[in-house]
This record gives sequence, C-alpha cells and structure tokens, in this order.
Amino acid sequence: MRIQLSSLHLFLLFLLPSFIVAQDSASKRVDELFSEWSNTNSPGCALAVIKDGQIIHKRGYGMADLEHDVPIRPSSVFYIGSVSKQFVAACMLLLDEQGKIDLDADVRTYIPEFPDYGYKITIRHLIHHTSGVRDNLTLWELVGRSHLEEIPEEEIFDMICRQKELNFEPGTRYMYSNSCYFLMSIIVERASGLSLREYADKHIFQPLGMQNSIFGDNNRRIIRNRAFAYGKNSDGSFNSMLMRFDLVGSGGLYSTVEDLFLWDQNLYNNKIGNRGQAFVEDMLTNGKYKDGSEVDYAFALVNGEYKGLRTISHSGALGGYRAYFVQFPEQQFSVIILSNFENFLPQNLAQQVADIYLADQLQTIVKKEKKKQAPPKIIKLSPKHLAAVEGQYWNSAIGYPLKVYMKADTLRLFDEDWGERTLAPTGMRHFMLSGMDNEVGIRFFPATKDNAMQLAVEFNGREVARANQIKVQTVTAEEMKNLSGSYYSPELDTRYQIKTENRQLWLKLKNQGWKPMKRVKQDLYTQARVGQFNFTFSNDGQVSGFSLDAGRVQNLKFSKVE
Repeated sequence: MRIQLSSLHLFLLFLLPSFIVAQDSASKRVDELFSEWSNTNSPGCALAVIKDGQIIHKRGYGMADLEHDVPIRPSSVFYIGSVSKQFVAACMLLLDEQGKIDLDADVRTYIPEFPDYGYKITIRHLIHHTSGVRDNLTLWELVGRSHLEEIPEEEIFDMICRQKELNFEPGTRYMYSNSCYFLMSIIVERASGLSLREYADKHIFQPLGMQNSIFGDNNRRIIRNRAFAYGKNSDGSFNSMLMRFDLVGSGGLYSTVEDLFLWDQNLYNNKIGNRGQAFVEDMLTNGKYKDGSEVDYAFALVNGEYKGLRTISHSGALGGYRAYFVQFPEQQFSVIILSNFENFLPQNLAQQVADIYLADQLQTIVKKEKKKQAPPKIIKLSPKHLAAVEGQYWNSAIGYPLKVYMKADTLRLFDEDWGERTLAPTGMRHFMLSGMDNEVGIRFFPATKDNAMQLAVEFNGREVARANQIKVQTVTAEEMKNLSGSYYSPELDTRYQIKTENRQLWLKLKNQGWKPMKRVKQDLYTQARVGQFNFTFSNDGQVSGFSLDAGRVQNLKFSKVE
C-alpha cells in the first residue's frame, strides 16, 4: 500500500510542473490580450477567470481613477449595469418561495396604481421581457434627459404609469424593457417591507459572502474602491463620465469580479433560500410565449452556446461602464469582465479568453468553416445592370433608409451604421458588402405585380432583414410648412419643436439643440438619435400630430398644438 501511495505521489509531482507551465502560458496570453489597457494612462477593466471552483487568473488592467492615479485591482468596485438583473430575478424567486408574491399574479396585485391595459401582465412577463411595457430609460431620453443624471424614482414611476399603450400584447413578443425590472424593485419593497438594497443584502449577498456588493439606491453614498467611468474625446484623450444615476432594478448593482465569482459558484451549489438546486433550475428556465413556444431569456440569464459549448451569460452597459459574465457550466469555467470605459467590448474579450483556456474543447466552427471557405468569386456586370437596382429601400425595423447608387462605375450602399460601402457582384442579383469579411451579403428581388423591388440583408448566408424600394418625392415648401410647429405628448408631458430651415426639417427636444430630420417618404421622417415620425392628418389635410417609434418605445402619440 505504501508503495502504491508513493508511486501516486511521484506521479502527481511529475504532472505538476507541466500543469503550472500550461497555466502560466495561458495567463501570459491573456495578459497579452489586455495589454492595450495595461497602463497608467487609461481606464480599463478587472478580470476573473474561473475553473473548477477556483479563480485561476485575476488581474486589474488600467486605472480606476485617472485623477488620483488609482489602479484597477480585482477588488475594484464597478457599476455592472444589466448584469444586476439576475439578482433582481433571484429576489423574485425568493419572495415566491417565501409566499410573499405569486409570479403568475397580475402586477396590479402589488402595484394597484399601474395602468390597466385590458390584459393581465404577470411578474413572469416582467422577468422575461414579454410584458409589452415601454422602456423607462428610452422614455427618459425622449424627454431630452440623460441617464447620467439623477432620475427621481417617483418621477420615472409616474412616467411609466402615464403610458396609454403597450408595445404589444403581453406574452406575444419579446422586447427588452428596463421598466420591467424597475417595477420589480418596487414589488420587492412592497412585498417584503425592505428596499431592494436591503432585501438583496440580507437574502443573497450576506449568505454568499459578497461583502463588496450593493444596490446603489443613493448616489450620495460612499462606495469604497469604486472605479470611476470614462469616455473618449475625438483627440484620443479621456473624459470623466460621472454618473448620478441611482435607480435600482434594471441595473444599480455595484460589485467586484471577486464577489461575482461567489455568485458564479452558487449556480453549481446553491446556498440561498431553502430549495437547493431547484432554485438554480428555475433561474435557468426560459420563459414562454402565450402560444407555448420558448423565450430566449431565462431569469435575467441567457442560455446560449459559444463554438458548440453551452453557456449562461448576461451583459451590462450604462454610462461609461461595461460588464460581461459568461459561464460554461459543463466545463466549470467562467469569465467575468468589469470595465470603466464606454468603448470597451467585454464580450469579445471574454470569448477570446475562453478560446485560450478551452481550446481543446471548442469546436473550431465546422473545421474552421471548411478551411475558411474561399471568398466568393467577383463577377463583372454592366453599368446598366447595376443601375437597375438603384434607389432607396425602407424597412421600419431597420429605422433608416438604405440608399443604393452608382459611383465611379461601381454600385454603392449607404446606411447610417456602415456609411458608404462598395457592393461587389457575386451573382446577377447578389452582392458582397466591402469591409465585412464576406459575412454580409445584399440580394435584390425584382419587382412583381404586388410588390416593389426588395433588398435583403444576409449575414453568413442567412437573411436577417428585407426592405422595400420606395419612391423618393421632392418635398414641397407647403409640406414643410405644414409639418412645422409644436407637438405635445401627455405620456411624456413634454413638447417637441419642429421647424423648417433651408428646405430641411429640424427637431428640438427639451434641453437639447436642433437635430436634422430625414424624409423617408411622404409623411414619414426619421431622426437618427430619436426614432421614426409617422405624421397624421385631419380631414382638412392639416397635420394633426405624429406617432413616434423609438426602439423600445412604440407608437407614442404627439398632438400638434401650434
């Protein structure tokens, strides 16, 4: 027996150096990934890499406070944005377990002043973003306010309750809405008698030992070791993005990568509540639509996959803070990145970290996409053939017109996100978009008796959007004059001003300067940073108002008052 134990001991000693070397090599490669941020002149991030119940790599890169030369450490405290939502969802499960709420009850059971839209909206609808409730942060921005400023809880609650419509019938669609999780913070307080900060601390953070995690519901509270957030100026220098935002629910949690490691481990061996792993199973259960099909969103966790491996993840972003949490449960491997820079891309970096540590398990995307399939062959088409697809194409879901035109004997496409790009023909009606690594294709469909010519956007061969060709008409001075004036929304309790100048329509929100509006077609205009304006008319042909579609807020009505 002694001989067997000695042999085993020697065998383990033999393996240990190679393990240390491999681990050290991976850590160096990770440090190289983050080398751009490893300096004393920029913001950066904190990183924790977790494997088999241990943090195997943790670092701080860059500065937590540029004014006072404070470096980022793994113990630095960051605002984690929507990564906070899973803790609010956990509070809902705990309250349900305690018999203080029913997840399938009408929200108005706990918030009777919430509007009655003629549909039952349940807490589950809120959790899975299937409620149709308009997004409070979008509403706030539509008033002309900034999310960096202090937003009084009562004021934002009143704004939510002033909304006359939902975006859609509850349970029929998914649309991310921060209002849902803000409302749940109110339910926590009314059902438990404790604020969300107090309840989460008592029932989640203290039991798990998360001593540096707190819901920041008071922007005057001192948060020690806080990393401050930054943006970037056009000259490359950094600017401070001080944030007075202290609403909780949709976000609001301040935490560290070390504390989030404890939460990550709790998903394997639950220590909160009294239901053991049944609690975690509920956390990871996707919602359901009214027709019984599945929503791709669980209790503020996203069940997904990366290169063939199952993942559980969520991202967060507000102001200058960026966060990403991803767990590979079957590999007992996780990456947590918290950043204090608005242009930081934590998800991309987290995936690259996974590529390093899980290289032997990750599928190399169908044998490296069949050895990185040869780029499609570019063919030559006559200028006449190319010119046949010129025009403007419109799909309200895209939010702005796509313009196709000839320039220097080549076909070009312009849109608000990509700018101008060349369309290289790979077929009679199929083109590849330049600068997109052959991933984005554009396909044209000829006009029929019932439909105008159509443009389809394809990503890796899969159609993701289709737009119809629209006729561009010259706007008349009379139309411009008719559209100019003051418009009021009782739901926002604010006015928008529209004026004509140099045959251009301009929009002004409260506290903001004039913004140019683009005409898509008659009665439909867009403003890139606001949304789509669908003007309505009275029987005498005069403008009566418009409905505004602004992403997470749909069909918001304004009436013309001047």
